[in-house]
Amino acid sequence: MGDRQAWARHCSYWLEPKNWLIVTMVLIGWHADGVAGAGWGLLAALFTAVLPSLFIAYGIRRGRWSDRNVGARRPRLAVLAFSAASVAAGLILLTAGGAPGLLTGYLAFMLASVALLAAVTTMWKISIHCAVASGSVVILALSFGPLIWPAYALVVLLGWSRVALQDHTVAQVIAGSVLGAASAAVAYAVLVWLASASAGAGATIRADRTTASGHRAWTVPMIRSARPA
Repeated sequence: MGDRQAWARHCSYWLEPKNWLIVTMVLIGWHADGVAGAGWGLLAALFTAVLPSLFIAYGIRRGRWSDRNVGARRPRLAVLAFSAASVAAGLILLTAGGAPGLLTGYLAFMLASVALLAAVTTMWKISIHCAVASGSVVILALSFGPLIWPAYALVVLLGWSRVALQDHTVAQVIAGSVLGAASAAVAYAVLVWLASASAGAGATIRADRTTASGHRAWTVPMIRSARPA
């Protein structure tokens, strides 16, 4: 039993939202605009993952909650509120700085997802860990191709760890996973549609080099990944 709990704690730690978000933001940025996009992804990760994690650590030091999982409802809502504010600030900064549209678009959908998680959390302790992990795998698989799908086994492993640690019920883990996957799928579909619309409009207008470069950052990766293999 002790070994099982230890393994569950390790899984929950290594597969926590911060780690998923850092990897996802960098890869989405790279997918959009190569090395420059990966740099934007690192900046996005600062607002989506690092700052919320520092806020949680600050709360632990001040005794506002006992650990990184933040189990009580009111503290969880406080963390979600800070996360939403941080993501919104990052979205504004990246948009103003000319970050790839694919990355800023995903941040916008992430902000909406945080709001939805907060709404559910007011009534029920849905698994945020599983929502983030599931959404990350789905958006990366849709962007990079089917070879990413086996990584969903990590979401299953994370779900097991959350239940084994008695932080969530099976229903809360499944609900978080479904919500995260659905949000990512909707985000991808909308971004592909916007990319196609942008590409179609760009074909009728003679664009300068700066505008054409911006279009490539938005449209080319999404259109390429949307084509069947």
